Amino acid sequence: MSALALVIFTIFIFIVAYATYGAWLSKKWGIDPSKPTPAHTMGDGVDYVPAKAPVLLGHHFASIAGAGPIVGPIAAAIFGWIPVMLWIIIGSIFFGGVHDFGSVFASVRHGGKSVGQIIEANIGKSGKKLFSIFAWLTLLLVIAAFTNIVANTFVSVPEAATSSVLFIILAIVFGFFVYRKGVPLGIGTVFGVILLFASIYFGMHNPLILSRNTWIAIILVYIFIASVTPVWILLQPRDYLNSYLLYAMMAGAVLGLILYRPEIQLPAYTSFNLGNGQFLFPMLFITIACGAISGFHSLVGSGTTAKQVDNEADTKLIGYGSMLIEGALAAIALVTAAYIGKDKLATLLSNGGPVNVFSDGVGTFMTKFGIDFVAGKSFVALAISAFALTSLDTATRLGRFIFQEFFEDETKEKQSILVTNRFVSTIITVILGGGLAVVGWSKVWPLFGSANQLLAALALLALAAWLKNRGSSNSMTIIPMIFMFAVTLTALVLLIKANIANSNYLLVGFAIALFILALILIGQSYKVLTSPTPKEKNKA
Repeated sequence: MSALALVIFTIFIFIVAYATYGAWLSKKWGIDPSKPTPAHTMGDGVDYVPAKAPVLLGHHFASIAGAGPIVGPIAAAIFGWIPVMLWIIIGSIFFGGVHDFGSVFASVRHGGKSVGQIIEANIGKSGKKLFSIFAWLTLLLVIAAFTNIVANTFVSVPEAATSSVLFIILAIVFGFFVYRKGVPLGIGTVFGVILLFASIYFGMHNPLILSRNTWIAIILVYIFIASVTPVWILLQPRDYLNSYLLYAMMAGAVLGLILYRPEIQLPAYTSFNLGNGQFLFPMLFITIACGAISGFHSLVGSGTTAKQVDNEADTKLIGYGSMLIEGALAAIALVTAAYIGKDKLATLLSNGGPVNVFSDGVGTFMTKFGIDFVAGKSFVALAISAFALTSLDTATRLGRFIFQEFFEDETKEKQSILVTNRFVSTIITVILGGGLAVVGWSKVWPLFGSANQLLAALALLALAAWLKNRGSSNSMTIIPMIFMFAVTLTALVLLIKANIANSNYLLVGFAIALFILALILIGQSYKVLTSPTPKEKNKA
């Protein structure tokens, strides 16, 4: 089987899906380009700031991508490449695409508020409180996991640390000149991208070497600052420029594949039960989150992204389009694992994990058009670390939003300091997430995977309830929702058993709390979803 044919087929299917299923969703949901968005009606210069579609696509894509669409497919390749590829294609089109597109659009129609706010409007206030707790706990796991990943990357690849620091400075300069001095976006992009790659070159020759604990402390201080500053000065420009790194990496991988033309070496299918609790169901669908469907995307879409949407028509490109691009990246990641034999795959995994497999594969493909293998592999590792840092500070800002929403009471004239002061809500989120990081990446990641996918099921539930109350068809959300609940609740039971056996009682408590919260939310939503008529007409 040709790896190139597999990737081209996947990209072709995604293009067709965008033009057909994406357009059908837009029509069914009633996307209205003439309707003012919250970025214009609620603009505050900090969080609600309109952004052009290419800029917002860059922010959204950079925030949701992280290392997830690379790590998941490579880790799940132990089940064989066919089930992995099928889940990437079907998941991206019918699960993740619907979930992401719907989350951005629904949030825009609810004033740019989170999924929790959508639940309050369509299911009830207690439902919002429960979802906010669930989402905030999940974000603490994200902060813990990605703080570890970024710190470990900076220690093992100090060149990435130098480049990342330069990226931040470059983003601030870019944001200042484009948004405050009126430099045209096109001219700013040309200079920004040139300086972006110059930063990589400088970083590769000037590694910044610090200890892991020092990096963790620096990262926590950084995410606090990045989460309270206006989006136009750092978040928007940095994510926009970073997206060019990922586009360049994907273009290099595809061009290299065309010239290299590798064949698939891994088995098409191995077994349903690999032992040690590794069942294809549910573990395949937990392992591959980004690249098929990920609850974190709904928090990004209804958190930072929806507040910056310039025109409602952009939600299809930003929500559905970003998910399909991520699916294409996941397909490339799978190929980097599938074109090598089992022995080399095991060696690469033991010496740096899935990121090492991906970097080695894309670096090898790039040699076919003259890029030195070491330089190509380093470039790929640098790009992935930049995206992991992007996901980390976006998660912290989202944690602040959800924390503030939890304590918000619209019936009171004067709100609590926990609502009005973004510094207080951010520092609480950073301290608790940073404290959880001490547990270690390997112990936090499996629980994060289950919580993340359960979050996706809850976001689909919120969309289904909203569409029902609007009087619209919600069939496109019901089947993905039921499947994801079945997957995640089964996985949580398996993880609770495994963590009890390993005496990881902190994680056992986390898993039980998430499991119970999900069941209560399902119970509260049941009446809304099964009622023959909408509970109350929601005109949003």
